[in-house]
Amino acid sequence: MPEDRPAEKSGERTGEPKPRRRQARGERRIAQLLQAAADVFCAYGYTATSTNAIAREASVSPGTLYQYFPNKEAIALELGDRLLAQMREAHGQAFTPENLALPLPELLDAVLDPLIEFNCQNPAFLALMHGSEIPGRIAEEHDALHASLLARVGDLLGHYLPDGDPAQHARIADMTFAIVKAGLALILAAPEGPERDAVITETKTVLLRYLDPVIGRALTTIPSP
Repeated sequence: MPEDRPAEKSGERTGEPKPRRRQARGERRIAQLLQAAADVFCAYGYTATSTNAIAREASVSPGTLYQYFPNKEAIALELGDRLLAQMREAHGQAFTPENLALPLPELLDAVLDPLIEFNCQNPAFLALMHGSEIPGRIAEEHDALHASLLARVGDLLGHYLPDGDPAQHARIADMTFAIVKAGLALILAAPEGPERDAVITETKTVLLRYLDPVIGRALTTIPSP
């Protein structure tokens, strides 16, 4: 795949991004380029992707792409910011007091369904956030989001198991995230339709069987947060 445009030719990587056209046409072009970048990142990963490949996917010339983004990193940062904002919104829909008052099977549906839907609609999220050599700011923001979610799961466990060991809560939260991450990879790899639905069901079943002995009974006896 062609190499990205060398930064030293114009000092692109050291300077500020060029001003963007904020007119409606410019915003449509930016959205087109970001969607193309998402598709190419999914297909080849961040490291192997070039601006030329993104331009080809968007059916525009490299010169047109450079009118909006100075380099691949700027594209990844813009795409990452938008995906992280959408992911935070999905988390907000999942961790609500109403959901946390549900029995465990319904709680898993309420928490996981928005996250699964987001990842199925945005497969570039996992490709970009977990790829090698991704821009540092994206990695930092993703790590912060991950830490905040772990803290929320830990707080949830602490609420239902007030006499439990905080270290145990942290281990359970880590294991829960590992199960979800592995399940998401299998879900995204499965064809849409009955096969993907079956993988989603299996992922929830694994979580239910893991968590039910820990907090399933507590969910029926402790007031909701």
